[in-house]
Amino acid sequence: MSAAPITIALLGGGTVGAEVARLLVQNAADLEKRVGAPIRLTAVAVRDATRLRPGIDPALITADAEAVAGSGADIVVELMGGIEPARTLILAAMSAGSSVVTANKALLAADGASLYATAAEYGVDLYFEASVAGAIPLLRPLRESLAGDQVTRVLGIVNGTTNFILTKMDEQGADYAEVLAEAQALGYAEADPTADVEGHDAAAKAAILAELAFHTRVTVADVDCEGISHVTLADIKAAQDMGFVIKLLAVAELKFDSAGVAQGVIVRVHPAMVPRSHPLGGVREAFNAVFVEAVSAGEMMFYGRGAGGAPTASAVLGDVVAVARNKVAGGRGPGESVYANLPTLPIGDAHTRYYVNLEVTDRPGVLASIAAAFAEHGVSIQTVRQDGHGDGAQLIVRTHRATDAALRATVDALRELPTIKRVTGVMRVEGEAGE
Repeated sequence: MSAAPITIALLGGGTVGAEVARLLVQNAADLEKRVGAPIRLTAVAVRDATRLRPGIDPALITADAEAVAGSGADIVVELMGGIEPARTLILAAMSAGSSVVTANKALLAADGASLYATAAEYGVDLYFEASVAGAIPLLRPLRESLAGDQVTRVLGIVNGTTNFILTKMDEQGADYAEVLAEAQALGYAEADPTADVEGHDAAAKAAILAELAFHTRVTVADVDCEGISHVTLADIKAAQDMGFVIKLLAVAELKFDSAGVAQGVIVRVHPAMVPRSHPLGGVREAFNAVFVEAVSAGEMMFYGRGAGGAPTASAVLGDVVAVARNKVAGGRGPGESVYANLPTLPIGDAHTRYYVNLEVTDRPGVLASIAAAFAEHGVSIQTVRQDGHGDGAQLIVRTHRATDAALRATVDALRELPTIKRVTGVMRVEGEAGE
């Protein structure tokens, strides 16, 4: 006797939703063999049900998202995005006995706890591989493959739009505004690019990564966030001269005490200089890559296409197959793991390095006054380079590791020195050997 079909309903028929629907139909025979039961698409909820959508049976299309969510399908796939009505629809689907697959990073980062709790209450699955880094298998390794290890740090490029912009600025010498316009023309950036270029998209993904890596509840409100709109060609050139490249990084890390006991979690998103020799330094264009450090496994990097209809649909289908297999076997996948319950700490507690570009008056004693400002705040200087002379003199300083709070205080003190005309650039440096 053949197994009963696994029914699947989609909330959202946009680029990703349409690709998921197409693949479910096109690959139905293979998916049945992989799952152990037939896969049947039952409905696709869209905003405009009158518009034809190639590859989707018109009989499946409806504008009644509430009915689709409450239909009792074995799996409801949410691809609408945003907080509402997605949250209400997901909770309704779970209460109707449906497991949920979603790519909704904003909702997971803002209120994942309520989704996990409702999934546990109704005994259903919540899977969300596609919410971070598109097709790159990343969340499942953190949630399952590394479950027996201690992850200590996650460092990554998780937004393709900003990586495209910074790559073009580095390779073409074009300024930020020019490259942003190119990214919008090519479809890499939205007409309103704020979520990408100000780091909000990466911050949501960083929160999800941190929660999975450190078994501690983390929301987007816990992430210190800074975008790339202030990155200048002078910063790009300074990075090049030092053998670095600028990337927008999502960094999630444990902070340990002197005995090696984890004291808290620090999660931050900001542009940083990365050595070109570092694996992240060679990640170009709109690609994503995430570098994971664990006690036993050591260093690992996950790399690939982080966005787009087909890559994201691939991750969604992977989750659909996993959940369908759980249904056939009568089991469930992993739920929320927040047993560590560590506090989230401010970025000031993070240990990092700084690049500081100073426009100075070229006269005796300038360097001594600058060195004194660094020493006063307990920050050690790694290198100093002077460019130009006279009224156009610039000093480029790189520091050794110190707390971000001490480094910020040092920069504030430099701005008050009469020998400093202007602090023209400040950026964190990540990924150097010995960190």
